[in-house]
Amino acid sequence: MAHTLVPGKVPLETLAAVYEGSLIPRLDDAALERVRASAAKVTEIAGGEQAHYGINTGFGKLASVRIPADDVEKLQRNLILSHCCGVGAPLDDGIVRLIMTLKLISLGRGASGVRPAVIHCLSAMLERNVLPVIPEKGSVGASGDLAPLAHMTATLIGEGEAKLDGKVLPSSEALAKAGIAPIILKAKEGLAMINGTQTSTALALAGLFRAHRALVSSLVSGALSTDAAMGSTSPFHPEIHALRGHQGQIDAADALRALMDGSEIRASHEQGDERVQDPYCLRCQPQVVGACLDVLRQAARTLIVEANAATDNPLVLSDGTIVSGGNFHAEPVALAADQIAIAVCEIGAIAQRRIALLVDPALSYGLPAFLTPKPGLNSGFMIAEVTSAALMSENKQMSHPASVDSTPTSANQEDHVSMACHGARRLLPMTENLFSIVGIEALSAAQGIDLRAPLTSSPALDAVRKAIRAEIPKLDDDRYMARDLTLAAELVGSGRLIAPVANEPLPAL
Repeated sequence: MAHTLVPGKVPLETLAAVYEGSLIPRLDDAALERVRASAAKVTEIAGGEQAHYGINTGFGKLASVRIPADDVEKLQRNLILSHCCGVGAPLDDGIVRLIMTLKLISLGRGASGVRPAVIHCLSAMLERNVLPVIPEKGSVGASGDLAPLAHMTATLIGEGEAKLDGKVLPSSEALAKAGIAPIILKAKEGLAMINGTQTSTALALAGLFRAHRALVSSLVSGALSTDAAMGSTSPFHPEIHALRGHQGQIDAADALRALMDGSEIRASHEQGDERVQDPYCLRCQPQVVGACLDVLRQAARTLIVEANAATDNPLVLSDGTIVSGGNFHAEPVALAADQIAIAVCEIGAIAQRRIALLVDPALSYGLPAFLTPKPGLNSGFMIAEVTSAALMSENKQMSHPASVDSTPTSANQEDHVSMACHGARRLLPMTENLFSIVGIEALSAAQGIDLRAPLTSSPALDAVRKAIRAEIPKLDDDRYMARDLTLAAELVGSGRLIAPVANEPLPAL
């Protein structure tokens, strides 16, 4: 389905749909008037005597080298080819679509000096599913995501490689098969394409979307665990959270309370329960997960601003002047990615403690050791819990902030960089780990609830348990568990774990 992008006003929901592949973005035609005006200004300057960075000069430390007018096109082509220095595995299709879409939005602000032809080529590639092959590594997140964006731009000029309907081809062949003519870059156009934060921002957005899905899933798995452990719902009382006032905490408590409403397990021991308070991993879920939710919402505000920004250099201003600045520096994205990483780490940490509680008969209020009906002969969830601990520890190591690092590049011209690109990219393996942690918790909690039979959980949680059981049977005797854990992680990552409770008040970004 096609969807029109209005530069400066593209919402988060649209970008999420681009990432998931459910819509094809195209730029609002009304944006092209200013695009044409800025391109005309660049054309005028390119043939003049005055030096303007990146238009008729070299780049970076070579900005003092003047380029003759006859060599301007070659300058832009050389720029792209020389900057195609990415290494590592290719970025996933959803992230490449996001990168291309974010570049469309940025160019559509009309401050980059590119011709509409560049925008039309990029739009046609998105429409016809021609996706540049972009290696994942090579950007330090300042002066633009130079290497990855150069690989993207190389496809527009018929260089490098691209995927057409999933098959990797030389870019020239992919464009020809899709009926798209490669473009010849004019003055400043190569620079406009590779200056900018679009790769860092796309990776951070992907991490944000995945982290939010894991967070909401952890509220569901956490509610299952609370019921399996016969935990109290009193800590989710709305007035407790209103008295503190943090919106994420309030929203998390609302979700937990709604999910557990009507549980027979909880009602069965409201009288005569000797426990005064539950461990923090049950009792403090709203405080911990709610704080993480607030952090993700703050990161989302930063990233949606960045997604709608003009971030190349120099920029053609509204009065026709061309000014060099530093909008390509991805510090806001780096800090947002670090925030997301910390939230991902904490969501996993508290979920892992709930798994540990459920397998420990000293804490689980009557459940058998390691959630197996025959402990000793069977090990049950013993090593599934160990796996969750390993993944939690790995996420702790990866959560160290990337934004506090910097190294000078380009002969000390670019002497402070953000490290946003790999700071955002590390969110993908971190959220993959978190999907597994939450999946293991959901499996463990479903097992615990099964062991409480004939008592049942709430209608909402029983629907989730049945969805799990439709794919992963109860563990009666030990079996090969790797497949179960893979399926559980996929339930979380795909959103199918939370699908049965979509009508409950699960918090949005």
